[in-house]
Amino acid sequence: MSTYANPEALVETDWLADHLDDPSIRIVEVDEDLAAYDKGHIPGALAWNWSKDLHHPVRRDYLDRRELQNLLRRSGVPENGRVVIYGGNNNWFAAYAYWLLKLRGFDAVGLLNGGRTKWELEGRPLTRDVPEVTATGVSITGAERPELRALRDQVIASVGDSEFVDVRSPEEFSGAKLAPDHLPQEQPYVGGHIPGATNIPWSKAAKDDGTFRPRGELESLYKDVSNGSEVIAYCRIGERAAHTWFVLHELLGQSKAKNYDGSWTEYGSLVGVPVERG
Repeated sequence: MSTYANPEALVETDWLADHLDDPSIRIVEVDEDLAAYDKGHIPGALAWNWSKDLHHPVRRDYLDRRELQNLLRRSGVPENGRVVIYGGNNNWFAAYAYWLLKLRGFDAVGLLNGGRTKWELEGRPLTRDVPEVTATGVSITGAERPELRALRDQVIASVGDSEFVDVRSPEEFSGAKLAPDHLPQEQPYVGGHIPGATNIPWSKAAKDDGTFRPRGELESLYKDVSNGSEVIAYCRIGERAAHTWFVLHELLGQSKAKNYDGSWTEYGSLVGVPVERG
């Protein structure tokens, strides 16, 4: 882990197991629903439902800085403490939440390397007990970082000038599928990919236990999108792309890496934009 560009972005399971009772740590499980959390979670962990807790209640966007700060306070995040985030499926939505916290200027956050998968494989304790929480006065003190996010107009203007990494499956990239088989509810109007995009499925960055591959392997995997220029990652709704953003920005030190969270559900529904298939 020490060879990564920002090793403090990751928390190892050994360390967390030794700090379950540390009052300066707030553990949060993040997922698209709470089914896994309700069956058993890391002791002391709270749950954030990705769609209900982190999104704007009306428009397609996230909590703003003030609203996210209120969520941290309601979650009992200690002042001068640290949030440790984890989730299932190789930290899909956990990486998404990490990216959002960084976007809004909250830096005291780490991602559990391997997430729920590694914790369970190691036979570590799980509980159904939901911790009692006392609200705190924690504040988001860092500046917002819009440079971590690519929005629609920037993406359209960047076609042909920036590097795009499409982290979906090859079937989605080619246009043969509009969405993963188990996630059909949010679909774009057409299939395909942004012209010139490189297809590197997000899951290739993780090992079987959910942990990230060593830096040398990651550099080899992303050798075609690691020349120092702006790199924009996208998928279908932004969650897989956030995982790849984490690899590029936090582990490989690509400061110009961005997450296009509108991703293909937005781009593939725009009128008149260039699309490639195959």
